Amino acid sequence: MVEPRGHRTQAQRREQTRTALLDATIDCLVELGYARTSMQEICSRAGVSKGAAQHHFADKAELMAAAVEHLTTKRMAALAESLESLPRGVDAIPAAVDMLWAGYSGALATASTELWIAARTDSALRAAIRPVDRALGRTALESVQSVVDLPPERVEKLFWLTVNLTRGLALDAELGGAPARRKQLLEEWKRIAVRDSEG
Repeated sequence: MVEPRGHRTQAQRREQTRTALLDATIDCLVELGYARTSMQEICSRAGVSKGAAQHHFADKAELMAAAVEHLTTKRMAALAESLESLPRGVDAIPAAVDMLWAGYSGALATASTELWIAARTDSALRAAIRPVDRALGRTALESVQSVVDLPPERVEKLFWLTVNLTRGLALDAELGGAPARRKQLLEEWKRIAVRDSEG
């Protein structure tokens, strides 16, 4: 028997509500910051009552921990899509730098930064963030290693230097730094990374 159009199962409704809450959490983190993100605001944006939200997440800390995982899943999906278009060999290095910059500088990265700053003084949030951030890093590194034809230890060094540079530049962007300077620094880093890989 075919279900009527628009009919959703209870599991589908639960998943839709959960996703709406997580997406609203990320939106709030980007627009308001962690300190001003409240359960009331998240529920309002998600179109969900506070009582219904509590069926999914007991409190703000639990919701934030789930948002970390949701955010990481989104970032991993974006990373996988970007990797498909990378060239192979040394030519992949400048493209990989651009890809990592895109991954660490958008709205999802802004939400991650908010959570990391909050995690400095929130041990439960810090415990939730660490494993998913490390998983994202490992997945990204393995993916880059699969397209760059260099010794793994050299790719790993270039990868982590790039990640830390792009995180710093993303913070510079959040603080209103000059876009032209960021572009110049990224281009210079690409030249250095290619030269190092050929050395």
